[in-house]
Amino acid sequence: MSRQKLIVVGNGMVGQRFLEKLTQHSQAYDVTVFCDEPRPAYDRVQLTSFFSGKTATDLSLVEKAFFEKTGMTLRLNDRVVGIDVQHKVLRSARYREVPYDKLVIATGSTPFVPPIPGRERRDCFVYRTIEDLEMIAAVAARSKVGAVVGGGLLGLEAAKALHDLGLETHVVEFAPRLMALQLDDSAGALLRRKIEALGARVHLSKNTREIADGTDSRNRLAFADGTHLEADLIVFSAGIRPRDELARAAGLAVGERGGIRIDSHCRASNPDIYAIGECALWEGRTFGLVAPGYQMAEVAARHLAGEAVHFLGADMSTKLKLMGVDVASIGDAHAVTPGAASYLYTDDIVYKKLVVSPDRKQLLGAILVGDASDYATLLQVVLNAQPLPEHAEDLILPSRSKTSLGVELLPDSALVCSCNGVTKGQICAAVHAGAGSIGALKKQTKAGTSCGGCAPLAKQILDAELKKRGVPADRGLCEHFACSRQELFHLVRIEGLKTFTDVMRRHGTGLGCDICKPAVASILASCWNEMILKPEHAPLQDTNDHFLANLQKNGTYSVVPRVPGGEITPEKLMALGAVAKKHGLYTKITGAQRVDLLGARLEQLPLVWRELIEAGFESGHAYGKALRTVKSCVGSTWCRYGVQDSVTMAIDVENRYRGLRAPHKIKMAVSGCTRECAEAQGKDVGVIATEKGWNLYVCGNGGMKPRHADLLASDLSSEELIRYIDRFLMFYIRTADRLQRTSTWLESLEGGIEYVRRVVCEDSLGIGAELEADMQRHVETYACEWKAALEDPAILRRFRHFVNSDEPDSGVVFVAERGLPVPA
Repeated sequence: MSRQKLIVVGNGMVGQRFLEKLTQHSQAYDVTVFCDEPRPAYDRVQLTSFFSGKTATDLSLVEKAFFEKTGMTLRLNDRVVGIDVQHKVLRSARYREVPYDKLVIATGSTPFVPPIPGRERRDCFVYRTIEDLEMIAAVAARSKVGAVVGGGLLGLEAAKALHDLGLETHVVEFAPRLMALQLDDSAGALLRRKIEALGARVHLSKNTREIADGTDSRNRLAFADGTHLEADLIVFSAGIRPRDELARAAGLAVGERGGIRIDSHCRASNPDIYAIGECALWEGRTFGLVAPGYQMAEVAARHLAGEAVHFLGADMSTKLKLMGVDVASIGDAHAVTPGAASYLYTDDIVYKKLVVSPDRKQLLGAILVGDASDYATLLQVVLNAQPLPEHAEDLILPSRSKTSLGVELLPDSALVCSCNGVTKGQICAAVHAGAGSIGALKKQTKAGTSCGGCAPLAKQILDAELKKRGVPADRGLCEHFACSRQELFHLVRIEGLKTFTDVMRRHGTGLGCDICKPAVASILASCWNEMILKPEHAPLQDTNDHFLANLQKNGTYSVVPRVPGGEITPEKLMALGAVAKKHGLYTKITGAQRVDLLGARLEQLPLVWRELIEAGFESGHAYGKALRTVKSCVGSTWCRYGVQDSVTMAIDVENRYRGLRAPHKIKMAVSGCTRECAEAQGKDVGVIATEKGWNLYVCGNGGMKPRHADLLASDLSSEELIRYIDRFLMFYIRTADRLQRTSTWLESLEGGIEYVRRVVCEDSLGIGAELEADMQRHVETYACEWKAALEDPAILRRFRHFVNSDEPDSGVVFVAERGLPVPA
């Protein structure tokens, strides 16, 4: 018996999720998928990260060889132009007529562009696809000012993109507040203040009448109140509209305001046709979030497999980070329930509002701005109708001891991960089956692998379940130390322990291992700043630190001298070239504004470094868990946009923190204006110049898991900036886990950026002077490791292949690489 023909129109996030669910529940269909775009499904939720360096491949949601493995046919770049429901035939632009037995429409939505005269101008864009972003980036390269028409969720995402592209950014909103659907007036006002503090301008209650030629910029937005705004680039993000044109033309039932009408099985008015995602209308509602679309995808797939499942609506609560600001809206956030009461807490940093039932026993909704760490817990309270504690206000007040509702009170049916439909019961079952870490839990259940908003709650359930089963959370560094790195750091510091032997004798067991030895070595270096290759420290170091160089894949080593701030004299440039030519080294200018000399043999390292140090260079610590570089733009000295001398600041910062050992490598940058050419917001410490001083960003990461840095403080003087960086770095060094970057450290830190701000800027723990003194001690005791190594014959002996000879190892065979000659 031949399989039925199933056609899916659309391969976005929801369309792809439908295909994945269908493969799990049924093999009865021959599936063909049509996609307008030139690439298969990608993560639109993370679309803004495209401007932070993520590629279309990084954003892809399609498992490698998915279509080959499943036998499904994917038609890219092929728009469906019509559906003949009577003859059950679909017409596409490239493949003419294609018959179907069942049809799933997953066409999503289109950006709404208000009918403003001039909206068709060539500098006007929408913000929906990767192609849109590519065009925006191309135009942004020749622009100074960008404007976003729309101050909702998508509008603020688009504004972040323009801001990341270095444009002076404006947000134009018709309503009297930002995120009018999710926030009330007070929350919207705080969000506006926070966004404007980051450098964007917000224009509320603005009705754009037309777009015409500008005087100072290429376009002018004229408002109905007689004012105007000029911008080179304009992005429309004023909402979305369901893509229902195919269904409408085919005679399927649609809503008055758009959307394909569906029943609880996600079937359209024709029983052989389904609609899922943003194009679907269920009981008069469309759903503009991905989680409800995923639920529809599963319902449709299982119904096509013969199961009697139903879509019964979806919660529209949401948590986002908009331009670095945490924002969350839960349930009845506007208190429209008759008799509803509210609890409210606000200050200059956060806004928290609870909406409760008239009897104050049930939580109906919430708004969180500035600190959304309680989002997951409060959402579960709403969804599961958990009773509130006697003093419900303690859930948001910072004063009295924090009231906890406890994950143990959640029923097993509580939906923890709405994106992937994972319940508390499934998480508990996974723990029972052996998932003892958050990584194992994600792999087994997919909880926390989409938007990531549920990860903290999933971790709480994991820890609670492990504790219930008598498995304590293991905080030990390794089998030889029962204490964590943070605890061990304090013990080393307080007790004045100077060697691994001392630390092991007081607090460890056994002889140590490859985990604890480098960790203790790093702690000792951070505390006492002694030469890491002293006899008592050298055996602890890993391969790179052991030879003060990065081991390369062919067995040779890298030589990376420090170039503070990227500033270098012609004499030093010539010295680098002469050394590289003399020793046959491959040279490469890095993204961190240094010159790598690659291909040095072990016995060459001292020879190369002796010449570099004589030329005025010092170790760049590219081999260590330490400060690597401080990247800089050219700043106000040369750039017409620069407002501060970023080069001098970068040099001062790098010279101050050079050689600083930490739990992981540290990267910094200083940008001379908000155009952000030094990419400071992707660094562990980022500094951006303003007309009033410096903005300090922390805990960014441009690596495998990119993270946008958080704003710690604004408009600082140079003295304040250095003081805060001192405190921040020393606080991180004291409290982070081994091999933990600042980005993951912040995400695991209770209280997040607000807690760090209180510690660093407000000195809430009363340790500010102590942290500054620790840093000053490091500055005063700094010494170039390679200079010290060259002066110590005992250390130099480690750079020999043979104990009794300086000759190279004749057994090592070299081949030509990238045009370099084979070493003699």
